[in-house]
Amino acid sequence: MPIRPIEFVFFDVGNTLLFANRKQMLAPLHARGIHPPEGQLQAIERLTKNEFDDIVEHGGKADLGFWNIFYQRLFEELDLDDEALREQVIANTRLSANWDQLRPGTRAALDTIARRYPVAVISNADGKIADLLHRCGIGDCFRTITDSGIVGHEKPHPVIFETALKSMGATAQQSLYVGDVYSVDYRGATGAGMQAVLFDAPGAYRDKGLPRVESLQELIPMIV
Repeated sequence: MPIRPIEFVFFDVGNTLLFANRKQMLAPLHARGIHPPEGQLQAIERLTKNEFDDIVEHGGKADLGFWNIFYQRLFEELDLDDEALREQVIANTRLSANWDQLRPGTRAALDTIARRYPVAVISNADGKIADLLHRCGIGDCFRTITDSGIVGHEKPHPVIFETALKSMGATAQQSLYVGDVYSVDYRGATGAGMQAVLFDAPGAYRDKGLPRVESLQELIPMIV
């Protein structure tokens, strides 16, 4: 699916620019000697994204529900029945500070894109995503950083997209959004009038016929 001409590019953060610090997130499990392999976690992510999208598409609330589903499925697979432990891991996952894993080539790819377009961020976060991006060495790539924890609305609510567009002096029709969850990122952005591409590293949407990439390097020839 070709991308129409654009003038601005906006990015999600979690699972798009920065990735999970499993050591930090899963520390309560590790303390019990439980170490889920990455392949298992990615398989659960694929299943959860499709289940979560279906819930949101049928009127369910997007906020907070994804990680509830993800860890419910993980704990079932691990045969763990400990709600306090599950809530602790969910809380760890919702901390922006625990999304600090930068993939090789991210900075170079962002620099390439930023030479062609003004680049910005729209993230569902806890009000601290700008600090995290700077700590990870890519904060200066972005003209503006729009954080739901500051705006008061989470994607897919149109207000957070409208706030970000206004911060850049951009119109929706001029803009592309790149994020990893169909119901939140793709539907939220397109509902606000933007174009969108799914950043689908685990391959949850390979068979959906949607515009998608599995790396920033794949995105570059689509838009530059």
